[in-house]
Amino acid sequence: MISVASYNIRKSVGTDWKRDPLRIIDILKEVDADIIALQEVDRRFGSRTASLSPELISEHSEYEAISFGMRERSLGWHGNTILHRKGVRVINTMTLTLPALEPRGAVLADFDTGSERIRIIGLHLGLVDLWRRRQAQSVLHQLDVLDEALPTVIMGDLNQWTTEGGCLAHFSENHQVIAPGPSFHSSRPVLSFDRIITTTDITVRESGVHRSELARKGSDHLPVWARLEIGVNAASMAKTA
Repeated sequence: MISVASYNIRKSVGTDWKRDPLRIIDILKEVDADIIALQEVDRRFGSRTASLSPELISEHSEYEAISFGMRERSLGWHGNTILHRKGVRVINTMTLTLPALEPRGAVLADFDTGSERIRIIGLHLGLVDLWRRRQAQSVLHQLDVLDEALPTVIMGDLNQWTTEGGCLAHFSENHQVIAPGPSFHSSRPVLSFDRIITTTDITVRESGVHRSELARKGSDHLPVWARLEIGVNAASMAKTA
């Protein structure tokens, strides 16, 4: 069994408009997943400095951050990065460039947990439906041409307003699309922007939205999570979109 989570941290700026990276770390510790995809980890302008530094993460939590940043002080690739619990071995990493009107990308990491291997994709799709669909197709194509296929989890902020169609239609052709529940806006969540998508050789045993009091203040999104079991021809036990 492995647990995963995804969280758009809005550059560590909470609903009180205070930038508080230690609060984000406390929320991540509450979620307590083995692997976490983060979105909007870097500040938007200038040097794109990480709002959550790898050193701070390592010092104050059981996690280590994979640095995908192209700039010296950045952590993410277009704001995306992946954290993993210390002791989980990283086998391979890469960045994916996505078609967009504005810069968009995704990050990939392959892990060896000791008992299983798993591929994680973290992403943040665009605001325009046409480009979200193109970005979904691009991610799936780039995965198809990789030399090695692994049980795969794709997760992040899809910015998809509807519960079906759009980019979800592309992902659901050969994957399970999990809607853990409404995650936006954190003060009164009504939209399921944040999704977890898996290949069909993964069983989703449980999934949900982390709704603690601290999480309601940490960002405009709430973290989403899932507990997974890797196995051939596994059938999902969670609600799919």
